[in-house]
Amino acid sequence: MREKKRLESALSTEADLSRRSDDIQAYFDLAREGENVTADIRREMDSLGALVDRVETETLLSGENDARNAIVTIHPGAGGTESQDWADMLLRMYLRWAERQGFQTVVYDYQPGEEAGVKSVTFAVNGEYAFGLLTSEIGVHRLVRISPFDQAARRHTSFASVYVSPEIDETIEVNLKVEDLRIDTYRSSGKGGQHVNTTDSAVRITHLPTGLVSSCQNERSQHKNKERAMSMLRSKLYELELEKKREVTRQIEDSKLDIDFGSQIRNYVLQPYRLIKDLRTKLEVGDVDRVIDGDLAPFMRAYLRMRRGEKTA
Repeated sequence: MREKKRLESALSTEADLSRRSDDIQAYFDLAREGENVTADIRREMDSLGALVDRVETETLLSGENDARNAIVTIHPGAGGTESQDWADMLLRMYLRWAERQGFQTVVYDYQPGEEAGVKSVTFAVNGEYAFGLLTSEIGVHRLVRISPFDQAARRHTSFASVYVSPEIDETIEVNLKVEDLRIDTYRSSGKGGQHVNTTDSAVRITHLPTGLVSSCQNERSQHKNKERAMSMLRSKLYELELEKKREVTRQIEDSKLDIDFGSQIRNYVLQPYRLIKDLRTKLEVGDVDRVIDGDLAPFMRAYLRMRRGEKTA
């Protein structure tokens, strides 16, 4: 069914490209006859350009798991409340991005900071090619701004790490030994209904040999939280094993770097100037607000081109 849906989408896109091309040709024919259709041509060309960009991005997503859903974890780094607030800003950015894409999101684990922001958050992004697109975000993100928490209004640098793994289904077998797992229960601390903080329903599972951790607290039932946390752990272990087999460990190593200076993949500078620069692709974007509001397409496209071996324009 997944393959059927993918093929139907490809055929629909091909028909849409053909129709738009014919429409633009018709406008040019009208222009030759003296009609003033400049605004219509510009509108259609912009719309077609956006569609072509999307199709081009999809052609770059050829990895084994690129079409799968994604599980995203964000951790603040050095900087205390500053970094926790930055992690919360990243969470909002990715949720907005997913909304733009028409993807569904589910927050599985949310650990709020003492004053602001988050200590840790894990959420799922459900949609076609969610994992492939979000691989561009794996690593450390650095923010430079005037701190809203500093009465002296000094400039602060904050860090947060983003880790992404593909959500795997029941057709993929990952063997987990009971003796390799430590399962802890605790009271949920995130947003929820009246029963959230009354029972130890939240579950955290640690895979002792690798140190990988997965948590879930969004369900009322401890059993359901455990089931979801186990599923996320299986996904993380599966991605880890794939990386070992391909001998391409960069993504995993990026996620283990110290969340501090010298390890970032992207800089977000709000003061003294406004610029976002990806240190891998060298892509720079000056419209900071648009990016933080979820417009990540240029960075994702540049990363995918780099992954395929192209140079970023």
